[in-house]
Amino acid sequence: MADAAELSARLVSELTEAGDLTPEWRGSFEKVTRHRFIPDTVWVEDGDRLVPVHRADDEAAWLELCYANDFVITQVDDGDPAGPGQVGHEITSSASRPDVVARMLVALEAEPGMTVLEIGTGTGWNAALLAERLGADNVTSVEVDPAVADHARRVLWQADYQVRVAAGDGAEGYPACAPFDRVIATVAADRVPHTWAQQTRPGGRVLVPWATDFHNGALVSFLVARDGTMRGRIVDNVAFMRLRDQRGKRASLDRDVRDVGGARRSCTGLHPYDVVGDYDVSLAVGLKVPRCKLIVTHDDGGAYTVWLVDPWSGSWASLEVEPGAEKFPVRQSGDRDLWREVEDAYRWWDGLDRPSADRWGLTVTSEGQYLWLDSEDQRIDR
Repeated sequence: MADAAELSARLVSELTEAGDLTPEWRGSFEKVTRHRFIPDTVWVEDGDRLVPVHRADDEAAWLELCYANDFVITQVDDGDPAGPGQVGHEITSSASRPDVVARMLVALEAEPGMTVLEIGTGTGWNAALLAERLGADNVTSVEVDPAVADHARRVLWQADYQVRVAAGDGAEGYPACAPFDRVIATVAADRVPHTWAQQTRPGGRVLVPWATDFHNGALVSFLVARDGTMRGRIVDNVAFMRLRDQRGKRASLDRDVRDVGGARRSCTGLHPYDVVGDYDVSLAVGLKVPRCKLIVTHDDGGAYTVWLVDPWSGSWASLEVEPGAEKFPVRQSGDRDLWREVEDAYRWWDGLDRPSADRWGLTVTSEGQYLWLDSEDQRIDR
């Protein structure tokens, strides 16, 4: 059985070979071992359930989870698992994928001596990596969940990183230590708080995972101007849980999809994969189709069903995909024709000459935010 040191070295080597980890950050990853920050109980997905893995019961399995290049579920159901035996139903906190952590630290462009505000402490591992390279006195981290904040603070201090960890709403930043040279959010936002720009020095950088109801996976790198405006472009594909006050509603087929037999029926020649399987299209659809959640269920033989669900209104649509098919049955129910809205968004993107993700930009001011394509004078209405 490989020990923690071997597993850590293997992970660092993997990230380096993939090009995710640069020489500037490699030393931090080598010194700050991930398992020291992961709680002794984590969860894994088992169908529609989240089942616990306890370090005391199977340390080898727990360690493998700690050092896989994958996210680790560290809290379910806001710390109160609903099912017997700590079985959970919703992921509410996790340790991010190591390759995502590495790429975001590189994109932050932070240098030793700079001050950094982290939004979303989680396990504390990311804060420790920042502290190792920048100095613990230069790192402040805010975590909305007091229990999660307590765990992170304890393990950080045990590892001799006396990072300031505050329990509070990350959307409000941490004004007591502002201004910062850099702000990095490890939670996603649809409405990016202008507070983060206000607490950043002019010329500073703010790094934010930006999400819509349909699409979660756009990392925006902002630069802050002297007037407090921040402008940025999408620089990577990363997915995070949202700020808690922006969670919205979770979609569930069991709860939100009803009256399947009475649904309106039609068909489409647009392959659903061209919409939901393509990153650039999915991003564009999310910009135009609000309150639409995506769920994909898989069947035998490569068949699958794409579900579009609006848990606010109860509208839904489903598309059945069989291998080799050229037409796809559509069922819809509720006040909204969700598949028509998605098709319209696809055609809108196609009419814009199919822009890639890096052509989209976002500007955030004290009055709100707006989207643009290529330059700010090409504003896009959502």
